Amino acid sequence: MKLLRKTWRLRRKFNGLASKCVAQMTLVMMICITVFLYHMGVFTHFLEKDYYTEFSYPMEGNLQPLIKELILGNEPHVKPINVFNYSYLKLCHDKCSSNASPELLFVIKSALHHFEQREAIRQTWGNQLHLPNVEVRRIFLLGMGFDPEVQRKVDEEDKLHGDIVQADFHDNYRNNTLKTMSGFKWAVEHCPSARYIVFSDDDMYISTKNLLRFIRKPSSYPEQESQPLLVKEFEHRDRSLKEEPALVDEGLEEQNEFGYLNEESKLYAGYVFHSPPQRHQSSKWYVSLEEYPYHLWPPYVTAGAYVVSRSALLDLHYGSFYTKYFQLDDIFLALVALKINIEPVHCPEFYFWKKKYSKLGYKDVIASHGYGDPDELRSVWNEQKLAGHA
Repeated sequence: MKLLRKTWRLRRKFNGLASKCVAQMTLVMMICITVFLYHMGVFTHFLEKDYYTEFSYPMEGNLQPLIKELILGNEPHVKPINVFNYSYLKLCHDKCSSNASPELLFVIKSALHHFEQREAIRQTWGNQLHLPNVEVRRIFLLGMGFDPEVQRKVDEEDKLHGDIVQADFHDNYRNNTLKTMSGFKWAVEHCPSARYIVFSDDDMYISTKNLLRFIRKPSSYPEQESQPLLVKEFEHRDRSLKEEPALVDEGLEEQNEFGYLNEESKLYAGYVFHSPPQRHQSSKWYVSLEEYPYHLWPPYVTAGAYVVSRSALLDLHYGSFYTKYFQLDDIFLALVALKINIEPVHCPEFYFWKKKYSKLGYKDVIASHGYGDPDELRSVWNEQKLAGHA
């Protein structure tokens, strides 16, 4: 009998300890889950403001009169709120100094040490004489680093090719907005005759011919049929490549390749996203409520590759003076575009991911991400060129 009582007391004690352990484990699990959900931004989403009904972003008011004054070279009555503090170390000021007016200007964001990627671009879609009946210019945007040897090689590269624009901010991801806006400023001030400006990363595949097809009539691309091809002999003057004669689009030669858009068209086009901010704190694109309190971004064009007309370039450039700085360059441009009433044009043939390659599958591709391998870029682009698609 005593043994049974003792066993019963031990069992009660054990059950009590087990219940206590279960309760403690449950509490620990709940704390872990809560911390995880907080880290992932789940609770933050409940605190966001509604984009559609509450959106406001400095500065407020009608920016168009201010932009117009800046375009005319006048001093507006309201001072800019945004000052981009950088200076150009390499200006490449004679890139657009010829009498010809470039139809396309490629402005390519590149990392300091990406020498091979830049060379591959010069030999493929960035070749300034790929289509000899279309005036094309290119520059590469760089920041500054800390390795004197890398800078020495950049200096040599610029002497050889004359296509480096370098500013004195640190070349890293968090300064992408500075790098982008340094490209806008350069295009406005040093290539005023360029009709369309293509901004791109240095790991993109781009088809110049498809880009021209798109610019002709953005609303119908790619349903319009491609024009037949001609092979044109020409003297290659690009120092970066001794290349075979380019394939030329007969349609581009016989008519004004931009005849369907007037000079005042405010084209800002690429792959357009409608998405919420990333609130999980481990994300590369994490944004706090203090930085941006709304549940959606404005419609934004992904920064990998996009095209703007001259008129849109001017408005976006000067509009950026009156839009509070934001660290993500594609979002910053989206905020500027929203405040100056430029609606981004969506085209699914600007791929922000790497589209799986096939010869026919790239027929209408304008741009595709994921070509950081210079040899792969050359291989794909050369095959598309021979097929008449690049």
